[in-house]
Amino acid sequence: MDDFDIDGIDEVIHGRLRLGIMAYLSGAVSADFNGLKAKLQATDGNLSAHLRKLEDAGYVAIDKSFVDRKPLTRISLTDAGRKAFAAYLEAMARLVDGSR
Repeated sequence: MDDFDIDGIDEVIHGRLRLGIMAYLSGAVSADFNGLKAKLQATDGNLSAHLRKLEDAGYVAIDKSFVDRKPLTRISLTDAGRKAFAAYLEAMARLVDGSR
């Protein structure tokens, strides 16, 4: 395993909930906060904290608005987030393939 490179794993994405967020958003144009929370079985606070970390890294964009006087938070992957997720998947594939 001469090509083993653990540094290729993006720590921002690698956490279970953040990986779930990135995977879900990679197949969607955007997601609303409550739908994402239900899909990932997360609490408000836990999801908010992980979204903040992804937003700080530039991987997700968060848009807050009101619909019928109710707050609506929509989350989408940025171009940088899509590239980072693709790189993460490639790095994981190399690690898996190298261990066989």
